[in-house]
Formats: sequence, structure tokens, C-alpha cells
Amino acid sequence: MSKLEIITVPDPILREISAPIETIDDDLRRLMDDMLESMYDAPGVGLAAIQVGVPKRLLVLDVADDEEGPNPYFMVNPEIVSLGDETRVHEEGCLSIPGVQVEIERPGDVVVRYVDRNGDQQELAANGLLATAVQHEVDHLDGKLIIDFMSRLKRDMVIRKFKKQARAD
Repeated sequence: MSKLEIITVPDPILREISAPIETIDDDLRRLMDDMLESMYDAPGVGLAAIQVGVPKRLLVLDVADDEEGPNPYFMVNPEIVSLGDETRVHEEGCLSIPGVQVEIERPGDVVVRYVDRNGDQQELAANGLLATAVQHEVDHLDGKLIIDFMSRLKRDMVIRKFKKQARAD
């Protein structure tokens, strides 16, 4: 396994809509493993393939705490099939926008259909942090970022800050 570079704003690839995956093979499973290692190393609870420069509908998640031990999900072509009525506000961060936290109100429950790393169709009913993480990562696959939930003024300030940092590097 190898650690992948996580792309940060203002890189325009983060705004691309990811393409569906046709075949699950050893190369894709290797990418899944590399993404998981990169996510754990960052550290984060979710990572979409687009965040490592691969515009494919793939994400990895693990919201387990240290006491539980790892419990990763590998989701190919995830599709949210239903959202709960109750909402939940959670302060979300993003590995592609380090140091920025945004309070976002999302449905507290979600059902997601996806294909797992073995090519099997799965359906997961998630709530709490897992539901939030699923929605956050699916947003990435559709070119949407947490800063899109901010006011235009705050969003522009964040983007300017990252552009300035990029020029300084």
C-alpha cells in the first residue's frame, strides 16, 4: 500500500463530477487500500477518490473510534436512496480544506446503495456520524464541498486564503 497525496482547494478537479465505475478489479482494490491508508494517515473518517485525483465514484469511510478498532467501508458507485426526516447539525471538516470547520445541517439517517470491494451489491442504513460522512463523501463525487454550505463571503475568504497559500508554496 502507498500513501496518496490529498488534493486541496482551490484545485478545480474537486469540482468535477465523478464517473461511474464499470469494473471492480485488483487495480481498483489497490486504490481502495491506498485511499484507506491515506485517510487513516491524514487522519480523517472519509475520503472520496476525487480527493486523490481519481474522478471515479469511489469512497472509503471509517467512523469507528479507537476502542472499536477499524471498521472500514468501501463504496463503489454509492447512491443515496433515502434520507430521514430528522436532521442533525454536525461540525464537518474536510481533508481537502484543512483547518476549516463548517456547521452543516443534514438528515440524521440515510440509506445508501453501493457495490462493495468484492463486487457485491449492498445497502446500508446509516445514522449519526456515519450518515453525515456518507453524505459528505457523496457530495465530493458530485463536485460539492463543505464550503458550499457557507455564505458567499465566508466561502470567498476561505478560497482566497488557500490560493494565497498555494502561491507561497
